[in-house]
Amino acid sequence: IFGSLTCLKILSSPLSYEEEMINATEVKMSQIVMPCHSNHRQELSVGQLLKWMDSTACLSAERHAGSPCVTASMDDIHFEHTISVGQVVNIKAKVNRAFNTSMEVGIQVSCEDLFSDRHWRVCHAYATFVTQRTNTGQKVILKPIIPHTQKEQVEYSLAAERRRVRMVHDDIIKDLLSHGSDQQGRCDVHVGNAVAAEKTRVESVELVLPPHANHQVNTFGGQIMAWMVNVAMIAASRLCQAHPTLRTIDMFTFRGPSQVGDRLLLRAIVNNAFKNSMEVGVRAEAYQEEGSNRHINSAFMTFEVLDNHGKPCTLPRIRPEPLEGERRFQEAIARKKIRLDRKYIISCKQSDIPLSVPWDPTNQVYLSYNNVSALKMLAARNCWRLSSEKDKVHLYTLEQKSMLSFRVQAEVHVPADRAFGLLAELSNRPSWDKHYQ
Repeated sequence: IFGSLTCLKILSSPLSYEEEMINATEVKMSQIVMPCHSNHRQELSVGQLLKWMDSTACLSAERHAGSPCVTASMDDIHFEHTISVGQVVNIKAKVNRAFNTSMEVGIQVSCEDLFSDRHWRVCHAYATFVTQRTNTGQKVILKPIIPHTQKEQVEYSLAAERRRVRMVHDDIIKDLLSHGSDQQGRCDVHVGNAVAAEKTRVESVELVLPPHANHQVNTFGGQIMAWMVNVAMIAASRLCQAHPTLRTIDMFTFRGPSQVGDRLLLRAIVNNAFKNSMEVGVRAEAYQEEGSNRHINSAFMTFEVLDNHGKPCTLPRIRPEPLEGERRFQEAIARKKIRLDRKYIISCKQSDIPLSVPWDPTNQVYLSYNNVSALKMLAARNCWRLSSEKDKVHLYTLEQKSMLSFRVQAEVHVPADRAFGLLAELSNRPSWDKHYQ
């Protein structure tokens, strides 16, 4: 179902002391949620959380780079739980891998209840930061990250795959649209009870002041994201006429900087409404008193409306305006397909979802990263049974309900650093995996 899995057991000296080593780029932030940080439900607003996440990740990136850094992009974020007033938000960020002039920063957010001593995960994210040019206009070349623990080595390896997925993200959307994957999701403009998308349109202007800027006098990426969440929330509320809950933010990229004195024009509209969720598109543009608008960022956010029992409510249908509205309507369907495919593959709950996603040339790129994540989870299960052994090759099987999985494991006696070097770079794979082509 998932593909082949190759396992290399590296025999080397114990890493117990390394497991206790603290990553030099790791930064932690803890914030207690005050009423000024909350929404009408006395829950931490997502905009405020994004500002804290961006600040923590920026500090980690600059600790490694030794120079000013700015947010270039943020991968998909899924918010698993809400955070209430009085609870503590713990954010941890560290650089997973540095490329030439950019680096991936992993961000983990958890919540702590001081009165019950409970801890739970809220979300995790991967942000890309780039270094600012020097005074002479030269780029700052980053020093490489040296992973010490096994967990750091895994993140280091996957960072290259995540980077590849980011670079082709727009092409994936185009492929899904061009291959007609959205034919079943065509909008019916004649539905009588559908809400006109124009009714949800929101436009707002923010003036960038010194408190909104970082130490480089650029607008904080987290602040821009917070403003975008605000207008998206208003657009979603106009469709459902209720208070929506933000569930996911799709991967977005900052296209240019914004400085103190800029006016930020924020536009939001509901692109599509599905049975229990809706996608809101947001666009941010910056301008001065004179000159044309500069496109700063675009983001796509998914909202739900929850009933008193925490269950998603059924939403009204949307009627897009012609041309541009229909294009956004169809693109929202393509993005939903990507989100569902990722969820199906990575989720551990195999009882209520398909066991696999059909492969075709249009989805091979983004499925590749999800297969890596799924295989990691599958290999980590502790109920594998040794079925046979021959020539130092072990064959294991795992039976779970109607699914049968196989794992082939071989030991190689080579230095640990060489084994890791072969596995860490995708370009090295043909030298050790004869089945790769």
